[in-house]
Amino acid sequence: MEWQCTGLRWPEERGGPVLGWRRGRDVRGSALAFGSELGFRAAGERRCSGARGNACPVAAVVPGRSTGGRCPECGRLDRAHSVAADTIPDDPRTYRVYLAWFGAGMVKVGITAEERGAARLREQGALVFSWLGRGPLMAARRAEELLRAALGVPDRIPYARKRAVRMDLPARAVRAGEVAELYGRAVALDGGGWPQALERLPFEAVDHAGIFGIDAAAGVAGGRVVRAVTGLVDGGAVAGRLIAAAGPDLHLETGADGVVVVDTRLMSGWALAAAGPGAGVSVPTVAVGGGASQGGLF
Repeated sequence: MEWQCTGLRWPEERGGPVLGWRRGRDVRGSALAFGSELGFRAAGERRCSGARGNACPVAAVVPGRSTGGRCPECGRLDRAHSVAADTIPDDPRTYRVYLAWFGAGMVKVGITAEERGAARLREQGALVFSWLGRGPLMAARRAEELLRAALGVPDRIPYARKRAVRMDLPARAVRAGEVAELYGRAVALDGGGWPQALERLPFEAVDHAGIFGIDAAAGVAGGRVVRAVTGLVDGGAVAGRLIAAAGPDLHLETGADGVVVVDTRLMSGWALAAAGPGAGVSVPTVAVGGGASQGGLF
């Protein structure tokens, strides 16, 4: 049985990205370091990555372009046990409410289990965030709904929009200032529907651009068009030098063809073999912010 990729994860502590693998009940992780060479080649068929840490019972084949990487049954099971589904209102854990910034004009409000720290923010690719409050799940959920309506911010932002602006960020003070302005408006609502069970937390802008390596990646890109992989295919390769990682994305410098972004959600479920630096990129890609794909870079 081959090792199956399970995508990228971020540790609860302020650690770097880890690429996950599963073979039957065995799991492992490969820590990734910026500046290192990374190359892989997809083999065979893409199989469902399962749900809630369990393998798909039928090892269903799933489409190469699906970021979910699960068959319909496993997808339903995974969603049914998520916090967003509101199926566990008596969850005894403490939750935190946050404001997350992904680019100019792109701020969302959300919640995460306190025990996870900022891992959820890094998984989403949040470039800046601040905590707003902490308390029981339902109080955190009520605050999230209140803030969405009062501040006019969403609870989710399409990932393509986040990726499109990542290489052209304003100064650190500017992005922190946008979060600070919304934080001020949020705490001004105290007493106007703010749940009493939710403890308010002080403002602190946490910037992830350094952890993600985004500033260095923008310098490497140098204004050239950045391309994103739209899906893996049997025998298709991706190889380059890892220069950044944000959310589920790996940013690779591939030489003459510039920076290529690989959404590791597209890697989940594939058996991947090593590919040398000379393998290049031979899977479909699209210009970041564009809509048409091509057969490959070569």
